[in-house]
Amino acid sequence: MDKIYNHQKTEKKIYHLWNKSGFFNPDKLPGKRKEPFCIIMPPPNANAPLHIGHAVGITLEDLMTRYQRMKGKKTLWLPGTDHAGFETQVVFEKKLASEGKSGYSMNRKEFYKAVLEFTKKNKKTVKKQLKTLGASCDWSREKFTLDKDIQKIVYQTLEKLWQDGLLYKGKRLTNYCFHHQTALSELEVKYQKEKGTLYFVKYALKNKNGFIVVATTRPETIPGDTAIAVNPKDEKYQKLVGKIVIEPITEREIPIISDKRVEKDFGTGALKITPAHDSLDWEIGQGHQLPIRETLTLKGLFNELAGPLAGLNITQAREKAIQLLKEKGALEKEEEYYHEVGHCYKCQGIIEPMLMNQWFIAMTKPFKNNRGEELSLRDLALKAVKNGEIKIIPKNFEKVFLHWMKNLKDWNITRQIRWGIKMPAFHCENCQRDFIDTSFKIKKQKKCPYCSSEKISADQDVLDTWVSSGQWPFAALMANKEKDFKTFYPTSVMETGWDILFFWVARMVMLGIYRTGKIPFKTVYLHGLVRDKDRQKMSKSKGNVINPLSVIENYGTDALRMALIIGNTAGNDIVISEEKIRGYRNFTNKIWNASRFVLMNLKDFSPSKKPALTSKDKKILKDLEKTEKKITEYLEQFHFSLAGENLYHYFWHTFADKIIEQMKTRIRENKNKASAQYVLYQILSRSLVLLHPFMPFVTEAIWQKLPKEKGKNNLLIIEKWPN
Repeated sequence: MDKIYNHQKTEKKIYHLWNKSGFFNPDKLPGKRKEPFCIIMPPPNANAPLHIGHAVGITLEDLMTRYQRMKGKKTLWLPGTDHAGFETQVVFEKKLASEGKSGYSMNRKEFYKAVLEFTKKNKKTVKKQLKTLGASCDWSREKFTLDKDIQKIVYQTLEKLWQDGLLYKGKRLTNYCFHHQTALSELEVKYQKEKGTLYFVKYALKNKNGFIVVATTRPETIPGDTAIAVNPKDEKYQKLVGKIVIEPITEREIPIISDKRVEKDFGTGALKITPAHDSLDWEIGQGHQLPIRETLTLKGLFNELAGPLAGLNITQAREKAIQLLKEKGALEKEEEYYHEVGHCYKCQGIIEPMLMNQWFIAMTKPFKNNRGEELSLRDLALKAVKNGEIKIIPKNFEKVFLHWMKNLKDWNITRQIRWGIKMPAFHCENCQRDFIDTSFKIKKQKKCPYCSSEKISADQDVLDTWVSSGQWPFAALMANKEKDFKTFYPTSVMETGWDILFFWVARMVMLGIYRTGKIPFKTVYLHGLVRDKDRQKMSKSKGNVINPLSVIENYGTDALRMALIIGNTAGNDIVISEEKIRGYRNFTNKIWNASRFVLMNLKDFSPSKKPALTSKDKKILKDLEKTEKKITEYLEQFHFSLAGENLYHYFWHTFADKIIEQMKTRIRENKNKASAQYVLYQILSRSLVLLHPFMPFVTEAIWQKLPKEKGKNNLLIIEKWPN
């Protein structure tokens, strides 16, 4: 055994040993394994290398997988990567821009092919990094969200949603990013409190002296006003309801209406209603059947309906509107005002509510399931969490989940981008109907199924990437061996970050139950975000990002894994620093050195012969049993940090610092040497088993050099966990 542990030399050899054994594949595990355990890897985006956040999830998932494999379960950890539609297109376009190129110089087919090659290259990088982290996943079952079999399953789900009346196309207000020129879901909008201005604008009453004052943060949208609304309980405006006022920029006549949704305490208590450019205004407009004036184009410029503001962008139009209001004496005053403003989560540009024809999945519309029950997609998820079918760790996130689900809106699933899974939809110019055709036969037949017209056109949008990743647990299993879905679904655990509980987990629950009739997973384990030693969020701009591969190069995978596990509790952010990783590198060396001492003193020792033990020896082994029991309990309860801490202290402070020191004298003086050797061997071999899910490389490397008891496996990865 080498004097010093060389992780750089050892880790690749060990991973090759595991991979060659075939034991990552549940079908090749030894013994009769009936009880399944399955984790479907949250697919990393195939557009960039893994970062420290990925390393957290991969470490925890591998820990669970190795533990359950050693417990004798039929264990599958299925790996994969995500095409990550919008995100990947943004990354690729930035890459092109840095090279002085543009994606718009390519047609759709050329662009798609270029991005596909880009993702293929990144997939190889991601796979290599996962292996470096020690991921013991079954590479023979690896999937990609753009695989043809995955796309087929996604289309089958859309077909079912269409037949059940849950998939529809409609003109609705969507969150639109002018920079990326695409609609985004509500979850992709980041709201920030910002300092703005509240403009108090006078709307003159028609044919009468007087006016009504409205407070607005957006005077540039006044040409889109189709009414002024007041609360029916607001006494100061009751006599004005039904009157007509003159909108002050294009000088149109609009009515004063009453609606209980108007807040009496905001501004003056009177609200300008612009249905095409505000979600509340849209709802009020629909309720009162108000006309809709779309004054802003998807290019971010005002059109002819905006009158004197036509041709201007939002900033220019606001300045012009303020100038006109002042000239007409219609601007009463201005006040500083702080309000929530929506921003694109990628470019940070301000999101604009825009009316667009989009495909939606109905979240709250009831449908009949195979049991004859009338439930909505939202109801399916609420029911599964409320009745305990799905357990969320930490538990406090169950309340957060339930609260968010109650306020769910219909899901806008189409994006105006060129990378991803094509929306399998068509439009007939003759009968003006939209329809789904997941087989794309219509495209070949070129006939509308409703009126037989040949004037049909294919929808150019692609699916929101969460539509495919929302089906990941069942799709990844269905797309592999036929028996996989039957054996491993529902899966055991979904491990992911708390920040995508609604982006992803909620959608997997809804679509999983809807498509299969079963929950997609029994437990959701949520880890936190990674922060530096000063508890600052890691970012490239701050220069505090830790590259997992560079620290592995310096300190080894086992050191990084322990640093990510210890101090990491469910739902709480994780503090990580190079100093912390360095500390666990020292622990790796401690394990190696302690093991080296034990092995050096086992030359005349036979592990199959049990000598007579002293009372102290029995006490030491009894304490080891208690440690084994405690670690097992912590792992069963998902308390990974506590399990790691206890192992660390037991091995370093109890075994290395105390027990080994006690045994040195006995071995040197040949006093109860056989029993001393036996105790050292028992503690070392059983500690390696306990440590393996946490620190797989160093433990497997030592195991290979350990004299084996009869019945012990040659590979630690499949050694039995203590009962």
